[in-house]
Amino acid sequence: MKSLSRTKRFLAVRASLRVARLLAGVAALALVLAVPAMAQSEEFDSYKIRIDGFWAYSNPSGSVQGSADNGTVDLQKDLGFNSYSTLAAKIDWKFTHKNHLYFVVNPFDTSHQTVLTRTIVFQGQTFTVGSTTHSSLQSNLYAPGYQYDIIRRKRGHFGLAVQIDLFDASAKISAAAQTANGGRSVSASGSLLAPIPVAGPEFRLYLTNSPKLFVEGNVYGMYFGGYGNFVSTVDTVGWSLTKHLSVNAGYQLGSRLVVTNNASSDRIGVRLTQKGAVAGLELSF
Repeated sequence: MKSLSRTKRFLAVRASLRVARLLAGVAALALVLAVPAMAQSEEFDSYKIRIDGFWAYSNPSGSVQGSADNGTVDLQKDLGFNSYSTLAAKIDWKFTHKNHLYFVVNPFDTSHQTVLTRTIVFQGQTFTVGSTTHSSLQSNLYAPGYQYDIIRRKRGHFGLAVQIDLFDASAKISAAAQTANGGRSVSASGSLLAPIPVAGPEFRLYLTNSPKLFVEGNVYGMYFGGYGNFVSTVDTVGWSLTKHLSVNAGYQLGSRLVVTNNASSDRIGVRLTQKGAVAGLELSF
């Protein structure tokens, strides 16, 4: 059943990424056909510094696994994690007409208290059924990156980005002393620092011959065999309030991090999928 559930989640994320890739391809084609290169005036997407701040309402799912454990602990079924609010930010320096350097920060920090419906093992510690546990999971993302705009027209751009996703993750489970766990407190924790390089397309397309309404999106991912993998896509619609300020809203179709556990390096295993609504402001200079 676990294998079937994981397969369903993987297929859902893969379907989301197919939609995002299709949107990126349509945007690139629209940029080529809609605005001839010889007929350029000032670009709607012209800036030097851009700062994005987003609020996200995310629904996390997945599991954690101790560095030497065989079984996994499910974030929703075992620990009761549910939707939560978080913030994200990006600063983009477009230092030439088509070249960008940027930095992204995306924190993930949540905790929950629940009564276990089955016995679980994490980092070699056993937490028995009926125990009241307090669990916390943190997986902060720091990502420096570079982007090159292959196509840049008056009504938008289509580019390729490469970034290093540095995941600083930790998990802790504790249970208070009670009859269910033999009258003693039990606690276990683990952490990992996972640098994962990812790459993929990114686009912005203004839907009319005006800088007001636009759509944008990205698809990033990479696979590393036995170490892990990461895929993500975020797509939004934006409305420019002024030349320098816009509001954006959309959906994170899928963000899937997989890092396998390793006993020799004391690395815990993490499978984390997030999806949900996003909204925010964008400031451009």
